[in-house]
Amino acid sequence: QVQLVESGGGLVQPGGSLRLSCAASGSIAGIGAMGWYRQAPGKLRELVAITTSGGITNYGDSVKGRFTISRDNAKNTVYLQMNSVKPEDTAVYYCKWAHIGFSTCWGQGTQVTVSS
Repeated sequence: QVQLVESGGGLVQPGGSLRLSCAASGSIAGIGAMGWYRQAPGKLRELVAITTSGGITNYGDSVKGRFTISRDNAKNTVYLQMNSVKPEDTAVYYCKWAHIGFSTCWGQGTQVTVSS
């Protein structure tokens, strides 16, 4: 019902910046909350940031003050601006779409590696 296409991952040096994008398509794409989760090897998937269609945002404690989530409702696209990245930010980042009454949708994941 909703398809997600992620882009923007890659290799970045500690202290650097990176921006991830996730575009949602489908007839109901605009009503859901969208956000980012990440999963590092051997760890559970964790919340990075999420935003509702009305602009309410929530961040994981480890990224507060460094990462910013934004949303372009006209394009059904959510962005994650990652600043002051650390090696511990290395993970596969997954885009998520969710809305009450509908199945949750996940993107395919994009690798972010923070290393010098």
